[in-house]
Amino acid sequence: MKIVTLFFSFLFTTIGVNAQVTPKDTTKMGYVLTENDSIRHDTIQLPELVVFKEKLDPEAKKQFLILQNRVYKTYPYAKLASERLTVLNKGMASLSTNREKKKYFKIVEDYLSNEFESKLKKLSRKQGQILVKLIHRQTGTTTYDLVKNLKSGWKAFWSNTAASMFDINLKTKYAPYDVNEDYLIETILVRAFESGRLQNQKPAAPVNYDGLTDSWLSKAQK
Repeated sequence: MKIVTLFFSFLFTTIGVNAQVTPKDTTKMGYVLTENDSIRHDTIQLPELVVFKEKLDPEAKKQFLILQNRVYKTYPYAKLASERLTVLNKGMASLSTNREKKKYFKIVEDYLSNEFESKLKKLSRKQGQILVKLIHRQTGTTTYDLVKNLKSGWKAFWSNTAASMFDINLKTKYAPYDVNEDYLIETILVRAFESGRLQNQKPAAPVNYDGLTDSWLSKAQK
């Protein structure tokens, strides 16, 4: 997992400056959250939550809000991943020899290991899963391939193996037309962009949300 964490760290070195979101609203939601609920410090008022034009029952609503909190937490990282990937590619392209590139990346590794590794380790397993999906959404490349491009295929293999032990498959793609959770993630993002809760950055592959919703409505009616 170390190389994966270092890779994320490089992409997110300005997280404290750029990952700005609007202030939290801690209005009660009508039920009590326990200390095991990850959204207890980041709740919002949702008097009516509709998916597939039907109201969610209390438990489903709670699970949706938990997913929403995870998206709020990880999307800024994915947004920065896209931005940092551009910076990284430019930096590597400016170096003429493999020796210079290895030296450059070694300096980056050592710095990030000391400054940022511990912050990324605080992400939960499920947050890590969502982050991998959102990185693919924003960059058009799986986290596995991003790591592979920076390191040898052998190290990328072991990175993926280690991540899988924690239920994080670095090859996971964002598939809102096929995976229901991904559709819900897209729903959360669209609402967050419209409200200003998150800063919109165009995904690598444009998503027609109206068409996406129609697709899921059609599946639900079968």
